[in-house]
Amino acid sequence: MSTSALKARPGVTIVPIHGKTPDIHDSAFIAPGCTIIGDVTIGADSSIWYNCVLRADVSRIVIGERTNVQDGSVLHCDPERPGDPDGSPLLIGDDVLIGHMAMVHGCRIENRGFVGLGAIAMNKAVIASDAMLAAGAMLTEGKVMGERELWGGRPARKMRDLDDAAIMGMRAGVMHYAQNAKDHAEAIAAL
Repeated sequence: MSTSALKARPGVTIVPIHGKTPDIHDSAFIAPGCTIIGDVTIGADSSIWYNCVLRADVSRIVIGERTNVQDGSVLHCDPERPGDPDGSPLLIGDDVLIGHMAMVHGCRIENRGFVGLGAIAMNKAVIASDAMLAAGAMLTEGKVMGERELWGGRPARKMRDLDDAAIMGMRAGVMHYAQNAKDHAEAIAAL
């Protein structure tokens, strides 16, 4: 376990449960108001923004490096069940953008995936590399998005392929949030 999970993080609630304590990389930014529970791993230079809840009390949540989870988002997972011995852990890769107020539950988001604000991704769904789930969309259970695809609607369906400009915009967003997290960490430390 990283020492970061045990050190003081002003205004952050970290809850060990069922013998699992969140493992948060020292370089990750966790904003005040967040609650992080159980078997959660957060990678280097990732950021969890104000008032997010990450609850891994029945399975695990893994977040890669330089990924950001924006304000008010809720992340959860599902346990194993009869006929489903693996359950639905929430697995999030590197350089992922998750917009404000998203609900991400027991799915997989590959490297550089994007979840728009207010979107929902459900158990066993997959958001592929460089793919975008549009704002307000709902990716239903087990749906698989291809690389560089934009899906939208409720339920979400493929709308089109993403061009290079859209991909570069998402990558710029990753860099922006990595720097912004450092700025917020410094501002909070100065309080």
